[in-house]
Amino acid sequence: MNAETLRERFAEARASGKRAKDAAESIGVSEGAALAAHAGTHERPLKTVPLRGVWLEILQALGGCGPVMALTRNETTVHEKTGVYEKLSATGPVGLALGEAIDLRLFFMHWKAGFAVTEAASQPGTPAALSLQFFDAHGLAVHKVFCRDATDRGTFEAVMQRFGDATLSPEFTPRAPAEAVKSDGAIDTGGLLTDWEAMKDTHEFFALLKKFGAERQQSFRLADGRFTRRAPLTVARQLLQEAAFEGSPIMVFVGSPGCIQIHTGPVTRVEPMEIRGAQWLNVLDPDFSLHMREDAITDAWVVEKPTADGTVTSVEVFDGTGELMAMFFGARKPGQPEREDWRAIVNKVAPSSAVAA
Repeated sequence: MNAETLRERFAEARASGKRAKDAAESIGVSEGAALAAHAGTHERPLKTVPLRGVWLEILQALGGCGPVMALTRNETTVHEKTGVYEKLSATGPVGLALGEAIDLRLFFMHWKAGFAVTEAASQPGTPAALSLQFFDAHGLAVHKVFCRDATDRGTFEAVMQRFGDATLSPEFTPRAPAEAVKSDGAIDTGGLLTDWEAMKDTHEFFALLKKFGAERQQSFRLADGRFTRRAPLTVARQLLQEAAFEGSPIMVFVGSPGCIQIHTGPVTRVEPMEIRGAQWLNVLDPDFSLHMREDAITDAWVVEKPTADGTVTSVEVFDGTGELMAMFFGARKPGQPEREDWRAIVNKVAPSSAVAA
């Protein structure tokens, strides 16, 4: 379809109540392609300008904007943090943001395109919504940044103008089918478990999976009873409620192909709710929001990893496609042992004798 037809159909889908990602997919395009169609001159309230691909510079420039809202999502889970972009750095294509509130692991090799987005408000006199949105090669959002009431709007607009380049025309390609997972019998289970036991840092786990060619959940199955155990499918709700009740600080990780976003601290307002037939698990705190399709959880695991600081325990939940929806840890810094209150919560909501529901 041509750009104007796409814009028209996208507007109709949005008017029906669909979020941008769902609206785009409902008309057969990616969210990135839908935004690309809104570049240039037209009369629609949604307008975009492509961004130059200097991703680290753009994020560093946001530091002067004050508090903004950072959003990272996957197919089933949305993670939103309000804070300041600070302490940004990169080594090659891998970057970090280590601010007090906005804590990110950035994989710029997956950042294909970005847009400065302006969406006029429906009510006269209300300022337009401003955001910076970044996408992978297939038009899937990897990270978004939104201007909020506390943001220095003038500085945010200056960042949009500084890095916008109307001569760019991003294009996206369909995603290739996922590689087939090896059979369990093709994995050197003994070697995997030996190296697992020898880990000194949780960050070694990705290299461990790569070394043995194991898919993440496959490794959990192979380590079941030694380093892992299945948890009830209600575990995310239960641990969030327990953490809120006990006042225990936790860490919540949600990732896209190009970013992992982390909340560290307490959670207080945990609200499950049904919206249009979908079961959502929400955290609705002032500076942190989590929105998870709880009814999409098909697998949940408790995972233990040896480190130089002692065992570190995570709870990980997956959807029906095998995608990791979110990971939960007890709040900790490198060099610190795991919190006993976190271990108590995990053992309460996912005891060793639990059977996944």
